[in-house]
Amino acid sequence: MNDDVRNIVLGVLATGISAALGWFTRTHLWRRRLRRKQAFFGLPDNSESLLVVNRDAGGTDLTVTRHDVFALLELSALIKDCNAHAQVVAHDAAQRGFGERTEFCVGGPASNHRMAAHLESLLPGVRVNVDGEPGPERGAFRIGGERYRMEPGRTEYVLLARLTAEQAPRARPVFLFCGQRAIDNQAATRYLARHHERLARKYGAGSFVLLLKVVNSQAYGPDVVELVADVTRAARSPLPEEAERSALQ
Repeated sequence: MNDDVRNIVLGVLATGISAALGWFTRTHLWRRRLRRKQAFFGLPDNSESLLVVNRDAGGTDLTVTRHDVFALLELSALIKDCNAHAQVVAHDAAQRGFGERTEFCVGGPASNHRMAAHLESLLPGVRVNVDGEPGPERGAFRIGGERYRMEPGRTEYVLLARLTAEQAPRARPVFLFCGQRAIDNQAATRYLARHHERLARKYGAGSFVLLLKVVNSQAYGPDVVELVADVTRAARSPLPEEAERSALQ
């Protein structure tokens, strides 16, 4: 074998080894990223999850607004990326506890009874005005001692939460998307899809409650979202008057 042939053979071997190492590195990084994503969402391979949505109280068919459908599509893509499966369940048919399967609950407490139950049991520091009458307090959030009123189409708020039961921190999480309007639910799911890696680095597998502001939805739709605050402590603590009442009893 002369020097030219030897150099060609060595070049081919070096190229093959480099390609194999590159493939191995990319595969390792992809698998590690996938495992982190699965851990954050509580969705190991071939696991099941619930998508809990509204249903018209006057009928038996699912009646989901256009923006909530878009929210479900955002979530379905995340679930598929985790190699998991989703089951769509109406809010008044999801009569089960949580922790066994990851749950994604979409919609405000006025139209989603499951959301109302989660707020009551998991977020005692949150109140949502469900009065259907027009007025400045319609749909307003109260979180701890702060109020957040909406200006429809201009300034709206939505809660994005990842929660696990305190007595069972390794249980599968429940994700809440509680907006003042349906477009805000979509904004929260899109925010989660875009920022889940950053949220996973910050919170790991722990609970969090974020208050987001949807800016000028009449012009920008669900795309312009600002993080107002991490309200986890206030949302998970009883309201001041309730804590005072409990202390007096």
